[in-house]
Amino acid sequence: MSDLRAAVEAILFVAEQPVPDELLAEVLEVPLEEATALVEELGAQLDAEGHGIGVRRVAGGWRLATRPATYPWVEQFSTSPSAARLSQAALECLAVVAYRQPVTRNQVSEIRGVDSESAMRTLERRALIEEVRRLPIPGSPAVYGTTELFLEKVDVQRLDDLPPLADHVPPASLMERLESTFRVDGE
Repeated sequence: MSDLRAAVEAILFVAEQPVPDELLAEVLEVPLEEATALVEELGAQLDAEGHGIGVRRVAGGWRLATRPATYPWVEQFSTSPSAARLSQAALECLAVVAYRQPVTRNQVSEIRGVDSESAMRTLERRALIEEVRRLPIPGSPAVYGTTELFLEKVDVQRLDDLPPLADHVPPASLMERLESTFRVDGE
């Protein structure tokens, strides 16, 4: 392995977020095309040697990531007591923020139908959402959006790459039938 390719591997290993080609080129003091080629060569080498990790482009940069073939073991590890997980409430809040951003805490709570303060704080602490601005109204409520770390964790380049929400919502006719079963006569 070349020294530069080893440097790319080390940089990707210690990076806390995806590393853009431009930053690699700057750090390695090589042209942009060469930096990109080095990452691609590292990825090809890891593939050829059957490593449990590979190189993936996510959220505008490069990351070392686990290979799909290792997912069963990674999933088993992730369900162990030592692996940190998000609660169902936090996952619901994260979905609301991802699809409705920018959104306030109150709006998230209204959509979910329950108080979402604690779950939103958890998402902020884990850097999956962040305050993007404050509304110029009394109380100056914070407005939230997702972060680059969120994009990385869900393995997409940008929010437009998220699956369409309509794919997960029942058709209007089914919703009408469900709602009608809960109506009191005369409503």
